[in-house]
Amino acid sequence: MTEHPTSHDAGRTAAAGATGPAEARGAVLQSQSQPQPPQDNAAKGLPAQGDRGAAEPPAATEHAQVPEGPAAAEARPGARSAARPGARPDTGAAPDAGTSGDGGVPGARGNGGERGNGRGTEHGSGPGSGRGSERGSGRGGDKARREGDRLRFVGSATRRIARGMDLDEIVMGLCRSTVPTFSDSILVYLRDPLPVGEERPVGPVVLRLRRTDRIPDAPEDTEDSLSDGVLQPVLQLQPDAAPAAELCEVRAGGALAEVLRGVRPVFGESDTARAALPELLGEERSLPSPRRVILAPLRGRRRVIGAAVFLRRPERAAFEADDLLVAAQLATHTALGIDKAVLYGREAYIADELQRTMLPETLPQPTGVKLASRYLPAAETARVGGDWYDAIPLPGSRVALVVGDVMGHSMTSAAIMGQLRTTAQTLAGLDLPPQEVLHHLDEQAQRLGSDRMATCLYAVYDPVSHRITIANAGHPPPVLLHIGGRAEVLRVPAGAPIGVGGVDFEAVELDAPAGATLLLYTDGLVESRLRDVWTGIEQLRERLAAAAELTGQDHSPPLEALCDDVLDMLGPGDRDDDIALLAARFDGIAPSDVAYWYLEPEDSAPSRARRLARRALERWDLESHTDAVELLVSEVVTNAVRYASRPITLRLLRTDVLRCEVVDDVPQLPRLRQARATDEGGRGLYLVNRMARRWGATRLSTGKVVWFELNR
Repeated sequence: MTEHPTSHDAGRTAAAGATGPAEARGAVLQSQSQPQPPQDNAAKGLPAQGDRGAAEPPAATEHAQVPEGPAAAEARPGARSAARPGARPDTGAAPDAGTSGDGGVPGARGNGGERGNGRGTEHGSGPGSGRGSERGSGRGGDKARREGDRLRFVGSATRRIARGMDLDEIVMGLCRSTVPTFSDSILVYLRDPLPVGEERPVGPVVLRLRRTDRIPDAPEDTEDSLSDGVLQPVLQLQPDAAPAAELCEVRAGGALAEVLRGVRPVFGESDTARAALPELLGEERSLPSPRRVILAPLRGRRRVIGAAVFLRRPERAAFEADDLLVAAQLATHTALGIDKAVLYGREAYIADELQRTMLPETLPQPTGVKLASRYLPAAETARVGGDWYDAIPLPGSRVALVVGDVMGHSMTSAAIMGQLRTTAQTLAGLDLPPQEVLHHLDEQAQRLGSDRMATCLYAVYDPVSHRITIANAGHPPPVLLHIGGRAEVLRVPAGAPIGVGGVDFEAVELDAPAGATLLLYTDGLVESRLRDVWTGIEQLRERLAAAAELTGQDHSPPLEALCDDVLDMLGPGDRDDDIALLAARFDGIAPSDVAYWYLEPEDSAPSRARRLARRALERWDLESHTDAVELLVSEVVTNAVRYASRPITLRLLRTDVLRCEVVDDVPQLPRLRQARATDEGGRGLYLVNRMARRWGATRLSTGKVVWFELNR
C-alpha cells in the first residue's frame, strides 16, 4: 500500500507541475504557501512563477529564515535576481522529476540542502518545523496549517504502525514513519525479555536497543544505505559519535526510572531527561541541543515496555511544545501494538507447542517394518489442527498404525485430537482387535461432546505372518505400493466417523508382502477446492506408481524420499487442510528366523523349553548365547507353569536381536521385586532384568506375554 503525501496544494501543482512519488519511509510534511495571484506579483514587481530556472521571487526570500551552511547563499538578497539554471524556487515548484519540494516527495530530507540529490533546501520539513508560518498570508492561518499537518502525519504514522503484525514490523513502522518526517534519528529500546500478559517480571528492568534509524550523513551513506529507493536502517546517528549502548539496566530510583514512570514524553532540556539520557544511551554518547531531543516512554496496557528517543540535527528547527503530543501518540500506538504482537506470538507459540506435543517426536523402529512420517499444517498462521498419526509397538513383534483427523482447525480440535490419540494408545496396549479399538474411540468421542467427530484408520501389522488387519471409521482408504511398482487402493469398509454412535465397525485382513509400502494419510493430501477426494486418491496412486518405476522392478523406493515425492504433488491452492502422512515399509520376518512351540503347563515344561531353545540356537549358529538363553527361558517358563491352566506358547525370533516370548492365559502381570535372603523364590525376574538387553510384560485379550531380548 502506497502512502500519499499528507498535505496538498492544487494551486502549487498547477504552477510547478506534478511532484514525484511519495517518500517510501513516511511522507515529509510541510505547510504550503498559497501561490500569489498574477496581478499581485505584477503590482509588486515580482517575477511570475513559471518555467524551471526562473529567478526566485523576492517575496519568498524576504520572509524566509536564512539557514546556516551552504544553502545560506541562496537566501541572501544578492542572489534574488541571478538564480542558477534549474534552481528551485522557494514557492515549492518541483525542479525536475528527481527532486522534490516540501510536500512529502522523495528527497525532501529537510536537513539544510547539504547535497544536490533532491534532499531539500529547508531545515524544518517535519511537522512543527515552523517554516511555513512565515510564508503564508498570515501567522494564524499558517499555524492552523501546521496543526493540520501534524494531525495528518499522526494519522498516517499510526496507520502504518497498526499494520504491523509482529514485533519487528511494528518497530520498523515507527522508525520509517518518523524519519525524516518528524525527526532525523530515532532509537527504540524495549525490555529484555518483554513481559507477556499478566506476567510480573522479577529482577531489574533491562532495556535492549531493538532498532535505530537515521538520515545518512554523507553521500556515500546514501549509496550504501539505499536499496530499491528505500533508506535502510543504520545503527549510528552520526559517523563521528560513539554508538548508542546496546543494553541499559534501569537503576531503581534513578532518573531514567523516573521518566519511565512518568509515561509522558519529555524534552532533553529537563533536568530529569538530562540525567536519564546518558543512563539510557551511554555516557560517551553526544547529543544535540536539548530542544532537539525527545525521550518518550513506551507504555503498554499494564506497564512500561521500553522507550523511544527522537533526535534532530542542529541545523534543523527545534521541536515545539506540540511535538510532545505527537511523540506521545506515536509512543502509545507503538506500545499497544507491541503488546498485541507479544500476546499473538505467545499464543502462536502455545499452539505450536500443543500441536508438536500431540504428535510423536520420533517414530519407533519395530522389528520387520520401517516407518516414515510427515505433518504439514494448513498454513503458518494456523498451525493447529486435528490431524494425527501414530505407530504403537504391540506384543508378538506386531505394530499398530494409526492415522486420524478431528473436525475443525482450532485449539479445541487439537485438544480433542490429543485425547483420542491417548485413548487409542491405551486401547492398543490392551491388544484389542482394530474394530474394538474404533468402537471404544467412538464411545470416548461421544463422552467428549455431541459434536466431536473424527475419522480414523487403525491397522495392525504382523511381521511373522505377513498379514495386516485394518478397520476404518470414515477415513480415506490406504494405498499399497507393491515392490513391482503396482499401486492399489485397498478395499476397506469405510464405516461411519467416530462420534456418530450406534454403528459397528468391520475389520478386514489382507496380505502384506515383504517389500510393499503402505501409505496412510488424511484427506488434506487428496482433497481441496480444486479436486474431489477420489480424484486426489487416483492422483496419489499414479504418483506412487511413477515413483516406483524410477527405482526399478526389484527395488522399493527409499521411504523418506517417497514421502517427499508424495507431498510434491500438492500444487497452488491445494493446501486447504492439515496433512498427516504415515508410510510403512513391510520387511517382515522370514519363517526360517522363527521358532514356535506349545508347552503343557506341567513340571517337565521348563526342561523341555531349555532343550528346544538350545536346538534352535544351534541351527542359527548362536551357540554363544546358549547358557544365557537357557537360564532366562527356564525362569520365565517356570513362572508361567505355576499359574497357567492352558498350554503355554514359547517363541524365539532372530532379527537384529534375539527375542524370546512366553505367552500364557493368566492376565496378572509379573512384577520385579527384591527377594529377601530367606526367600526360596522371587529371583527369576531379577535375573532377567540383569542379563537381558530389554524385557517387558504386556497384557493380552486372552492372557499376557512376557518377553526379553539379547544382543546377537
